[in-house]
Amino acid sequence: MKQNAISPVSAFTRVELVVVIAVVIVLASMIVPPSMGKARVQRLVCMSNLSETGIACRLWPSPGDQRLARLADPGAIWTNYANLLKSATNLTPKILVCPSDERLAAKDFKNDFNDNSHVSYFFSATGSDSYPQSIAAGDRNLGPGIVPVPDYGYSPTNGRGNDVAVPISGPVSWSLKMHSAGNTAGAGNVLLGDGSVMPVSSRIFSLNLLSNSPPTTNWPVGHVPSVPSIRLVFP
Repeated sequence: MKQNAISPVSAFTRVELVVVIAVVIVLASMIVPPSMGKARVQRLVCMSNLSETGIACRLWPSPGDQRLARLADPGAIWTNYANLLKSATNLTPKILVCPSDERLAAKDFKNDFNDNSHVSYFFSATGSDSYPQSIAAGDRNLGPGIVPVPDYGYSPTNGRGNDVAVPISGPVSWSLKMHSAGNTAGAGNVLLGDGSVMPVSSRIFSLNLLSNSPPTTNWPVGHVPSVPSIRLVFP
């Protein structure tokens, strides 16, 4: 007896997968009730931006370890994001800027995206899907100590970037910018190694994320810290 051939089921392409997830995230942010307030909506949009960035980084990783080589110049952290995202044709530079940041998004990746002034998120040399809860990226207004500073913390205003060794013993705190404005406990978003995004207070960042992060091993020659630390590069 002749059997009917089973038609193969077509799978999502990478681009289709990113588009579907991005649409779901955007729709979710659009149905937020007005009572949640502007600050809450901005934080949701920021989380959406980090999530889309994480998806793109996981689907279009840099060949070899090129992204870490570029970290030698903190002033060029924008090139890490540009190279990780340039293949994701459905994404725009807008996802690299938090709506509560004073920085503005570039008009496009090709002509206008050429320095750190269009980036709101620090980049981690430690984040890896081998360590799902490792820190991959996050809001740039992070600083040392338990007292939040009034500026953007480790992120300099001149846009030249800052390559920082952050001891896993901490402490760190979100500065009084972006989502922390008016929040004495500090508030910020962090992209984790598994691609998820977590809103965390300064205390949770130090106790739960930082203290459990695998120490960075790829330090520049002559700059290996004396205590276990992670390497975060701020725009």
